[in-house]
Amino acid sequence: MSDAVGSPVEFVKPDYWPEACRHLARKDRVLKRLIPQFGDACLQSRGDAFTTLARSIVGQQISVKAAQSVWDRFARLPRRMTPANVLKLKVDDMRQAGLSARKIEYLVDLALHFDSGAIHANAWPGMDDEAIIAELVGIRGIGRWTAEMFLIFHMMRPNVLPLDDAGLITGISRNYFSGDPVSRSEAREVAAAWQPYCSVATWYIWRSLDPLPVY
Repeated sequence: MSDAVGSPVEFVKPDYWPEACRHLARKDRVLKRLIPQFGDACLQSRGDAFTTLARSIVGQQISVKAAQSVWDRFARLPRRMTPANVLKLKVDDMRQAGLSARKIEYLVDLALHFDSGAIHANAWPGMDDEAIIAELVGIRGIGRWTAEMFLIFHMMRPNVLPLDDAGLITGISRNYFSGDPVSRSEAREVAAAWQPYCSVATWYIWRSLDPLPVY
């Protein structure tokens, strides 16, 4: 597979996945049923941190198809997708790629944070989840949900529970409450059995709603 600018994309799989699946199948009757339905499929990470976050900003509040189209046009503008190169881009060129004025502001702020060292991406592997979230939400256009998706899909942290995610809440409703509405506290109670692999359980709950792979 290739990314938007044609270079090979290397997928990385988490080494904890097999143990997480065994643990969740023992602890949770729903996951014991769901996990075997998806074979060897699992969470995979691709790309670097800056590109991953830039894509998340581009994709905000538009369809997946539209987001891919805008990203493809935007990704052709810099020679390489780096913070320094994004800061050199002309606003008019970014607008012509389909980006709104607000998203351009967000992308520039993201690039500034990376380029200036205001965030400590190299230190993230040794930081806990909440510390990384605190750094990320200091960037314009990145809220807690985006930060949690980054932790799951890019850093592949095993124990993230994104209670602001509509898909997770819907999946818990359908799989555990026969479709009845679910509060955050009820969702948290269900997820107590998922510790310390909430990210893995969330991935399977998402898959129960949409069988296509979630990246």
